[in-house]
Amino acid sequence: MKITDSTVVSQNPAQAPNSILTIEEVARELKCSRSHVYNIINNQVPGVKPMPVICLGRKKLVRRGALEAWKVANETNALNDATLGREPVVNTVGA
Repeated sequence: MKITDSTVVSQNPAQAPNSILTIEEVARELKCSRSHVYNIINNQVPGVKPMPVICLGRKKLVRRGALEAWKVANETNALNDATLGREPVVNTVGA
């Protein structure tokens, strides 16, 4: 980090909002596998909004700002859409 005029400036370009991340970098940040990230991108994970990507043919890239917005959207989605269903009725008599 660099300090200028009592302001901390990050020297890591991957933290800039317009930086581009690979699927491997996204997986590392989310602490999951690359295949799970691809499942999220392809809308194959129930209850999780698909992640916006930049497509370059078969290669997929994610903009840092889009990843941060996606994380916030899914965090609030999980809180707003969380509902508890009734507990199942289990008949143990005569089992």
